[in-house]
Amino acid sequence: MKKIISALVLMLLICLGLAYGSHQLQQATGDSGDKVLNLYNWGDYVDPSLLTKFQKETGYHVNVETFDSNEAMYTKVKQGGTSYDLTIPSEYMVEKMRDDHLLIKLDHSKLTGFGNYGKDYLNKSFDPQNQYSLPYFWGTLGIIYNDQLIKKNSVTHWNQLWNSKYKDQIMLIDSARDIMGLSLISQGRSVNTTNSKELVAAKDKLDRLSPNVKAIVADEIKMYMAEGEAPLAVDWSGEAREMMDQNSHLHYVVPKEGSNMWFDNLVIPKTAKHFKAIYAFLNFMSRPQNAAQNAEYIGYSTPNTAAYKLLPASIRNDKAFYPPESVIKHLQVYKNLSQAKVEEYNDLYLEFKMHK
Repeated sequence: MKKIISALVLMLLICLGLAYGSHQLQQATGDSGDKVLNLYNWGDYVDPSLLTKFQKETGYHVNVETFDSNEAMYTKVKQGGTSYDLTIPSEYMVEKMRDDHLLIKLDHSKLTGFGNYGKDYLNKSFDPQNQYSLPYFWGTLGIIYNDQLIKKNSVTHWNQLWNSKYKDQIMLIDSARDIMGLSLISQGRSVNTTNSKELVAAKDKLDRLSPNVKAIVADEIKMYMAEGEAPLAVDWSGEAREMMDQNSHLHYVVPKEGSNMWFDNLVIPKTAKHFKAIYAFLNFMSRPQNAAQNAEYIGYSTPNTAAYKLLPASIRNDKAFYPPESVIKHLQVYKNLSQAKVEEYNDLYLEFKMHK
């Protein structure tokens, strides 16, 4: 009898241990109950005070996990090991995730703030009718210049970067799609071309830019430009804003002939579980006051036109970050290309970097 009782006690302890371990695992993965929202986001890409406000208003606790690239996020979601409720991919990745059946369609009947978004930021090619995505932030690729080293407003076109007077003076962000894209645009081509002859021509033109290129760098480009290490750079608008906050002599220009217009978007991955929390958060972030606060904190451009009206005049009137329709109509949005074409872009870009 004692052996039976001991065995029963042992089994009970094992069951309790398994239950505790399961609870701890759920907490570690952010799935500790119904009153949570598991957000998979870029680093420092939401105002923390807004998360606190949301939690106080709704009672939903927000668990945040971060990623540093669209590809890393895609892999984690595809593996399905963690139940993320919302994530924020860029435009081409929305298309890829949709095609790979990794997203859940939005229920527009539950979106109370959809009307706050401007028509220029909706119904884009990567997600017609916004079936899967809600725009979060947007921006452009452009030229940054230092007015102590470059005459103000003297560089407004991509082709001007090829001027021999800028020898060894330009820094480029290390991004195959963007650098190949600016060369394609300078030749009147699409940034989504799959024509191999056009891609080779774009690479050949980049080779002719090489004498003017001081360095091809990543995040450190912000530090270099803020410290006046180069007169010119090519980078994204959000990165430019950070540089300009550190150095008042820096300016950002979107070339008149066009550029890339990128979007980061809120989507519901297939792993989602907490749908009441999801729509509560989407509606909370769509409220003009909250979207405006988030835009001021992050420094990127908001697609929420009702929020835009609440921003300080100094931000609203900055045409570099909120360009007029005459500029917007020339901007191109990246499409998801086949793996073979992505590799072709990357290989040609690598050849250009080696040529440098």
